[in-house]
Amino acid sequence: MEIETIRQELAKKIKKINPLGKKLKIRLDDDILLIDGSMEENVLTDSDEDAECTIIMSKETYGKLQRNEIKPMIATLTGKIKIKGDLGLAKKLKELT
Repeated sequence: MEIETIRQELAKKIKKINPLGKKLKIRLDDDILLIDGSMEENVLTDSDEDAECTIIMSKETYGKLQRNEIKPMIATLTGKIKIKGDLGLAKKLKELT
């Protein structure tokens, strides 16, 4: 899955949910997706700045999550997803699938 495709899809999805109220960084291999939910609407950038929560996974794992080929809990327990920081914020990503 190409990072530009992921960015476009994610940018559309985050507009449909309420602002997160915080910043959430997703690191897919060497690429950064930062959802800044601290304003009136969620905004997606590629800025590598501090966030209340950082989620680290491969693009392959991200694709499997989007296609419902793997459950987030299983991916986390098996080490395919690493979460640093606010776990509650990470759980809000369920709204995006």
